Amino acid sequence: MDIPHILSIQIGLPKQLGVEGATDPMDRPWTTGFFKEPITGTIHLGKTNLVGDGQADLVLHGGPEKAVLAYAASHYPHWQQELDLPNFSYGAFGENFTVSGQTEADVCIGDIFAVSEAQIQVSQPREPCWKLARRWRIKDLPKRAIDTGRLGWYFRVLSEGLVERGQPLLLVERPLPQWSIARVNHAFYHRKGRCAQLAACPLLSSSWRQYFSMR
Repeated sequence: MDIPHILSIQIGLPKQLGVEGATDPMDRPWTTGFFKEPITGTIHLGKTNLVGDGQADLVLHGGPEKAVLAYAASHYPHWQQELDLPNFSYGAFGENFTVSGQTEADVCIGDIFAVSEAQIQVSQPREPCWKLARRWRIKDLPKRAIDTGRLGWYFRVLSEGLVERGQPLLLVERPLPQWSIARVNHAFYHRKGRCAQLAACPLLSSSWRQYFSMR
């Protein structure tokens, strides 16, 4: 199997968009950090984000459990065809790392990867929100992402350091091979899975443990 690599790194700070009083809800004011631009060269990865990156809603986005959003590069050809959007490419899902050699089926909760001098750990799947639909003006895009399982996943940062596109993601430890992101998604969105085990899983983010505990 090829070693996964970071093909592209995207960052962006929150910005205000839209026009007051617009007739179309898609054109009304909103604040988002969804628009990420690719960067070159090294960048510092801290405990809560990459330098120069930010989120508008810090209740639902960002923080130690969701410091870095990753998305599989292999999903993009499918989206380009399905959406008829040839420019729908790296960063279109608002991700920080666009990665090769990994999908939701290949990555597990608790996986630890070394990226140059940093170490990161898979913490939870990505939940698509309304801002994905707003960004691309496609109302059912979040549902499409859920239905296809092409959602992405988050990393927490165990050790800070400089990272750069082109660097490999070297698997250091896989403590929970039974809990792929795809399987956790299936339990979360389709209510099929061992919720009690996930509720007690210390390597799953606290918000997702709480959800499974309520279930």
